[in-house]
Amino acid sequence: MVLLASGSLESVVQLITSLLIFAFVLAVTFWTTKFVAKYQKNTMNSGNMEVVEVTRIAPNKYLQIVRVGGRYFLISVGKDNVNFIAELQSEDLHLKEMTEAKEQYMDFKSILEKAKNSRKKQADKNE
Repeated sequence: MVLLASGSLESVVQLITSLLIFAFVLAVTFWTTKFVAKYQKNTMNSGNMEVVEVTRIAPNKYLQIVRVGGRYFLISVGKDNVNFIAELQSEDLHLKEMTEAKEQYMDFKSILEKAKNSRKKQADKNE
């Protein structure tokens, strides 16, 4: 009986230790990801170049509007190449709408609320 009791106590201690190590690794991963994201955001937004909009046209091909200084360019980006298509006039672009759309999609709270509401509506329909 003594052996059985000490074995189960040891198992519980190992389980708790494993859970604590897992929580520590998860926390370190979270903070590292947050740090790297903040660093990349600052690096991407601090220069003279910015990707304004991206549209997928094929599995590995994209059209991008890129701002360099005060000028805008339309480029195509493929798996192995980047091609210049045209220079765009800033008057032709709807920059305010694109900025608002980007902010709308970046707000995680609103996305989560929409998901909750749609799930709730589906549950109401099924009843």
